[in-house]
Amino acid sequence: MIVATLQDWLLLGHIVGAMVWLGGVTLLTALATRALRSGPGAAQVEFVRSLRGVGPVVLAPAPLLMIVCGVWLAIDTDGFDQLWVQLALGLFIVAFGVGAARQSRVGIAAERAAERDDHAALAGHLGRWARGMGLIVVLLMVATWDMVFKPGL
Repeated sequence: MIVATLQDWLLLGHIVGAMVWLGGVTLLTALATRALRSGPGAAQVEFVRSLRGVGPVVLAPAPLLMIVCGVWLAIDTDGFDQLWVQLALGLFIVAFGVGAARQSRVGIAAERAAERDDHAALAGHLGRWARGMGLIVVLLMVATWDMVFKPGL
């Protein structure tokens, strides 16, 4: 019989949250790039309209689960003094900030352009959105590296 501790469950929640966040952002970046390459029209409009449903379901709960479980683990193990934990928190703050502050605004602007049938503006906003998501993917990959190799430990 396997007996899991609270730390085991917190680590599982932390990892699952990170997997869903990174996987979701990576997939959305690829789909946005595909929509951009298809040229102006229905694919871009449909992609932008889908973001309102995907964001609250995937891109909000996953980082929340990841940070709650990660912070709880750090509190439980007195881990905040470790460099790799500090780096991870910093990377999380930047990635979450880019998503919350920048990506949501650009996504709303793209949605409004789609409603106006302004395909040029839609493509511009969608391109900026895809680049922002690419930045988040890079930040999350660096955070993953940090979590695996634990610099300073």
